[in-house]
Amino acid sequence: MDVEDTVKKLNLKFRNIEGERLILAITCDENKNVLMVAFMNEEALKKTLETGYMHYYSTSRKKLWRKGEESGNVQKLIKFYRDCDGDALLFIVEQKGVACHEGYYSCFHYKIEDGELKITGEYYSKR
Repeated sequence: MDVEDTVKKLNLKFRNIEGERLILAITCDENKNVLMVAFMNEEALKKTLETGYMHYYSTSRKKLWRKGEESGNVQKLIKFYRDCDGDALLFIVEQKGVACHEGYYSCFHYKIEDGELKITGEYYSKR
């Protein structure tokens, strides 16, 4: 696969967010459980396609990062989709370990119930 050509054919609409050209990346496991939402710049997308492992752009650290580079909780790319507007990507991955830096399988482990935050996910480990 020619990564440069593939990225061009996607005709993506990167948005200017915090001074960077970014696109929303929604990441799900094979059962379509949402694991996390993050940003990607073009370099992160290309690295993901080149290596087969998820890369994102950290807006807080202002740098590219490979998911699991410190924790070992990597995400292997299975397939991905572009939305109808070209401003978001949906990635289906094989998740090793947990996706959330707080030690939960998914970053979406907080439920809002009666105006209160309640943890609904099972805690696995702090990384």
